[in-house]
Amino acid sequence: MARFRYFLIASVLLAVLAGLGVAGYKWYKAWQEEQFLKTAPETPGREVLFRVEPGQLFTTVAANLKSQGLITDTRRFYRLAVRTGKGSAVRAGVFRLSTGWVPERVLTELTSSTGVMRRVSVREGLTWWQTAKVIEEAELGDADGFAKAVADPELLAGFGIKAKDAEGYLFPETYLLTPPKDHPARHMAEVMIREFFKNAHKVWPEGLPPFKEMHRAVILASLVEKETGDVTERARIAGVFRNRLKKHMLIQCDPTIIYGLGPDFDGNLKKSDLTDRNNAYNTYVHSGLPPGPICSPGLDSLMAAVHPEKHDFLYFVAKGDGSHQFSRTLEEHNRAVRKYQLQRNRSTYRSTKQ
Repeated sequence: MARFRYFLIASVLLAVLAGLGVAGYKWYKAWQEEQFLKTAPETPGREVLFRVEPGQLFTTVAANLKSQGLITDTRRFYRLAVRTGKGSAVRAGVFRLSTGWVPERVLTELTSSTGVMRRVSVREGLTWWQTAKVIEEAELGDADGFAKAVADPELLAGFGIKAKDAEGYLFPETYLLTPPKDHPARHMAEVMIREFFKNAHKVWPEGLPPFKEMHRAVILASLVEKETGDVTERARIAGVFRNRLKKHMLIQCDPTIIYGLGPDFDGNLKKSDLTDRNNAYNTYVHSGLPPGPICSPGLDSLMAAVHPEKHDFLYFVAKGDGSHQFSRTLEEHNRAVRKYQLQRNRSTYRSTKQ
């Protein structure tokens, strides 16, 4: 009987100790979890640029966070993500994180912020090589990589561009994005071409025309873009070019010659350049439109090319104030040229005397 009592007491004590052990273990685990959530890996923290690739598994993201000293425990970080419903909400991109942040702040940054994004403004009327320089200066890709991308047959075919390069299709816009780790210049070219087709649907809301028709419109729009910065004149200038084409007149557009001279043009358009038949873009000697766009036009110029103003003007000359004088006959045009060129020459003479 005594033995039974001892056995019973021992059993109760073991059960109590086991219970205390389980409770203690649970308390210890809960304490560890609380410490994980409240404690940053480093104090003071250091800044880390952390990249999440598109489609990357959360477990890989967590492992990378730990390897860079941003969290201390991948399993607890995963449980935190599941508990907060953010396990599948991590965004691709580059994020500016700190080893001085607690795990919840790290998770919030990865799932709710836009990350480290770069802004680049590409204005209307730039050539592809001018655009390449802007992209490089914005640190969104190197100019050489951009040059290769815009002339890559595979990339062009993917967008249905049946031309030697993407000139005219690099849509001018202000872009805000995070460049990918690999081939950022190519990515930028793809983004800009995609933006062109997005806007092209505004120009042709019933559906895009066959490429040949669309390409002619882009070429004409590029000429309009280079000839005037005045939005109110663009449809009228497009109308002048259309009228000249219908009458089989030479377009005689200076910017086309300049484009044909390429990136090394020094800004001095010489008389010999106007008669150079080796320049395929010389619209003073070659009839019709040039063989391709001479810049990337904006939406207004594209609209003007597709919907030119109906009139009987055949000529225009710059007034010197940003606008143009339009004429129906060569005689009218010559008078306008004498008037406005003489006015500009006098203004230049006065300014040099002051």
